[in-house]
Amino acid sequence: MIKILRYTEYLYVIVAAFSVYRIFTDWNVDRNMAYFFIFFAVVSLAMFFFRRNYRKKFEARKRENQK
Repeated sequence: MIKILRYTEYLYVIVAAFSVYRIFTDWNVDRNMAYFFIFFAVVSLAMFFFRRNYRKKFEARKRENQK
């Protein structure tokens, strides 16, 4: 279960990287779509840090319970 949580964290980073790429390619073409991808990039990075923090707390609680 922990390994699955670790992989899903990095999916958020991939989505953020794709969003940043789309921001740079769409900035002069379609500014509204670029703003949309800015939103996705910010939310994806926030979810990455939130899920990472949650996983580390979960692992620490599991280690404490095993002792």
